[in-house]
Amino acid sequence: MKLTIIGCSGSFPGPDSPSSCYLLEAEGFRLLLDFGNGSLGALQRHLGLYDVDAICLSHLHADHCLDMCSYHVVRTYSPDGPLPRVPVHAPAAASQRLNAAYAMPDEPVMEKSFDFARLSPGTRKIGPFEVTAALMNHPVETYGFRVTYGGRSVAYSADTGESAELVKLAHDADVLLCEASFIDGPDLTPGLHLSGRQAAEHAARAEARSLVLTHLVPWNDQETVLADASRGGFTGRMELARSGAVYDLG
Repeated sequence: MKLTIIGCSGSFPGPDSPSSCYLLEAEGFRLLLDFGNGSLGALQRHLGLYDVDAICLSHLHADHCLDMCSYHVVRTYSPDGPLPRVPVHAPAAASQRLNAAYAMPDEPVMEKSFDFARLSPGTRKIGPFEVTAALMNHPVETYGFRVTYGGRSVAYSADTGESAELVKLAHDADVLLCEASFIDGPDLTPGLHLSGRQAAEHAARAEARSLVLTHLVPWNDQETVLADASRGGFTGRMELARSGAVYDLG
């Protein structure tokens, strides 16, 4: 299983990264976790334009799903004509949300390009992967994911405040992709996002093997986020996410 970070910027694209998008590959199958604004461009450095096999959307905030609209154009108007629909596992009303974002009179609707399946907590097979979804602590319906293949696992927090479900989801994971949107402080807004320290605390409780801090908001100093995380009690390998980084899990 191979993990490639396509986009890791939080809330909006930054100068060095698009918004959230992560590529997982095994047995020639290509699964995207999220498809945030700006990520389609960077994705083409790592994958053929038409080669996405399935997509999981954690939630319907723009920085996690908006490039679905761009990919709809790709699959509708390719030189060879409309392409087969891509399975999309997403929260309720995903097609309505994305059709509203696309909002082009007389244009084909998103369902022409994507086969939407509603997410719920639990485990399902997507290609060769076993994918477990769990509800996170965020103001809208939001799922974290655990993707397992060949005895290896990647857990992804999506957007969340402090969450016991995240600790369960990430238990003994080889890699925990955990959001770290906030600079640590005494007045962190509950039920919204994590600081670097809180991300590291979750990784420590989950006994994850490594922690990659992601959803890095461009207005934050990223070294401060990493310093915050160093106070969270996690003793495994820890680093900041970087667009283009590749993790070969064997």
